[in-house]
Amino acid sequence: MKNTPFTNIHTQLGAKMAEFAGYNMPISYSGINDEHAAVRNSLGIFDVSHMGEFLLKGEHALELIQRITSNDASKLTNGKAQYSCFPNKEGGIVDDLLVYCIEENKVYMLVVNASNMQKDWDWIMQHNTNAVEMKDISNQTALLAVQGPNAVNAMQQLTNMDLINLKYYTFCKGTFAGIDNVVVSATGYTGAGGVEIYFPASFTMGDESQLAAETMWHKIMEAGAAFNIKPCGLAARDTLRLEMGFCLYGNDIDDTTSPLEAGLGWITKFTKDFTNSAALQQQKADGVKQKLVGFEMIDKGIPRHHYLLKSADGNTIGHVSSGTQSPSLGKAIGLGYVSIEHASIGSEIYVEVREKLLKAVVVKIPFYQG
Repeated sequence: MKNTPFTNIHTQLGAKMAEFAGYNMPISYSGINDEHAAVRNSLGIFDVSHMGEFLLKGEHALELIQRITSNDASKLTNGKAQYSCFPNKEGGIVDDLLVYCIEENKVYMLVVNASNMQKDWDWIMQHNTNAVEMKDISNQTALLAVQGPNAVNAMQQLTNMDLINLKYYTFCKGTFAGIDNVVVSATGYTGAGGVEIYFPASFTMGDESQLAAETMWHKIMEAGAAFNIKPCGLAARDTLRLEMGFCLYGNDIDDTTSPLEAGLGWITKFTKDFTNSAALQQQKADGVKQKLVGFEMIDKGIPRHHYLLKSADGNTIGHVSSGTQSPSLGKAIGLGYVSIEHASIGSEIYVEVREKLLKAVVVKIPFYQG
């Protein structure tokens, strides 16, 4: 099991630790509800250094990205980022990812899920027929997400980069907390605003290099102290993203789910050819047979991953992909795939929990409207 540069801090703070995607990660500190509320109302800090980062360089870098991702990366200019996915050849998704344009047409950073790092690397390599330079910088990159409505104001104290005017899905690169070549982006996974901070996992700070990443953590905590910043774990990250209806790979999307079924048509651009694009375009023309929907529980109960979804007469119509008790809404919510005839807003569906059918209703996402 791998550690991140902040594992010592997590254990010193008494975080509940567990294995996630091969990493020893903090699940919670003061409790899910407390951490969730901190991010929704002020700010929190997440260690997400387990994520993977790949650099693609060269005159054919954009061409490669265009062939293997569903979104149109040709629209990216320096300092812009894009949400996308790698479609596979069978109609499913290899992974979802972020594409950062470092230098237009020449240098890009792909940010991928920790659990899929090797799979993604192999997938890109398989399609790299024009000798695009590839570099896996995952182990050399630390990543902290500072999220919440007060995050930008707090972090602005640590840099001359203009974070206040940093637009959604853009990034800047410069000096942050005294460290050079730091990338600060606004692509948050919580729906609460904030920034993500990419920096070298090991760098020199005075005479100390080994503890430099920890120094970055402490500087961020000091800058956020006036706003009651709280360290947050993966459990709160999950409830925050679910309230926004954001997909989690391995739950809501995987090798068998079509991006069109998952509601990701907005990142599936048929203005170019990409892996399996012809089949996906035909699926769009024919209409999907199942769809990822959001639902709220009417009856008391928590929907869990893989629970069956049924119609009023007890027929199976799909399954739950993600579910939780929403801290912000005070009710149980979930995402799940249902047959298309049960996917319209207001449809009553039933979650099978311990052989009982609990009523739910399909609702518009995001669940949390702010």
